[in-house]
Amino acid sequence: MKRLGMQTISFDTPPTILQTASIVGPKEGQGPLAKYFDQCLEDEFWGEKTWEKAESKIIKETVNMAITKSGIAATDIDYCFAGDLLNQCISSSFGLRELNIPFFGVFGACSTFVESLCLGSVFIESKAATNVLCATSSHFCSAEKQFRFPLELGNQRPPTSQWTVTGSGAAIVSANRYRTFYYSYYPW
Repeated sequence: MKRLGMQTISFDTPPTILQTASIVGPKEGQGPLAKYFDQCLEDEFWGEKTWEKAESKIIKETVNMAITKSGIAATDIDYCFAGDLLNQCISSSFGLRELNIPFFGVFGACSTFVESLCLGSVFIESKAATNVLCATSSHFCSAEKQFRFPLELGNQRPPTSQWTVTGSGAAIVSANRYRTFYYSYYPW
């Protein structure tokens, strides 16, 4: 690994993304990218009593889907780099606690997933890990409560308002040079 300038590093052996998964909410499922998501929910609560519990369930199921699709066991994952938009990474830490994988909470707001991928890749390049899990989640309703206007206030939203995504994305990053979902070798 080499440092190039102040903000760039170059890997001698770049890691591989073995598999990905994503679950999104109803609004995202109605958009033009719907066919690219693994699952689109019909209900923002997804059977839970609160938005926060729904977000924990979304990240948990997204991560389990990525692990299943990757074909590797959860016990073969060395570290988990994950985060969300709630205080202290609440949704990700509660949603992923049953995995029993060492957890690094990442909070970078919109950059959380990319930060997780960067940190996981450095761990792999340094040989501190062979497989890492990177994930993030957010839920529009809980993010509104924390960052903008609680939905309980009944504020009117103009059509140009920003909307935080309801959804989760996960990736298994590995030192393994085989792309398991293509079943062939790619020599980079």
